[in-house]
Amino acid sequence: MTDTDRPLAPDDLAYRLAEVFDLVGPLYRRAQRKVEQDAPAQGLSVGVRAVLNLLRAHGPMTVPQMGRTQALSRQFVQRMVNDAAAQHLVEIVPNPAHKRSSLIRLSHEGEDAIDALIAAEHAVLRQAGGDLTEADITACVRVLTRLLELVDHVDVN
Repeated sequence: MTDTDRPLAPDDLAYRLAEVFDLVGPLYRRAQRKVEQDAPAQGLSVGVRAVLNLLRAHGPMTVPQMGRTQALSRQFVQRMVNDAAAQHLVEIVPNPAHKRSSLIRLSHEGEDAIDALIAAEHAVLRQAGGDLTEADITACVRVLTRLLELVDHVDVN
């Protein structure tokens, strides 16, 4: 086992993970800005896109479920659902499991819109090229997943 294959000591790990956070923040903000700049062409705000993507991945959900999944307030998610509904991208249907919390599902227009947006994003991401490997991406996803788990479960008090 080489030095780069050994688990890091806690202090070294903290330093390296801080480097990841220092990159993830600007990456997220720049990507969000790019989506907002392209929104007129796509007709989707970042928030509506998030709702459509969530429904595409998980199927019909309630607003509270979407909020919990994305760590967003129910009120914000409701506004995004309302915007999506006004554009006929989602449908609000009865929830057999809960009379007061309707299910939100993609409409055919919503499916077409999110599929087109994802295809456009994939066209851009294909340009990353370079020397990235499956192992690189797997490691990146593993690290980011671990950080999400940490943030969700750590007590800062």
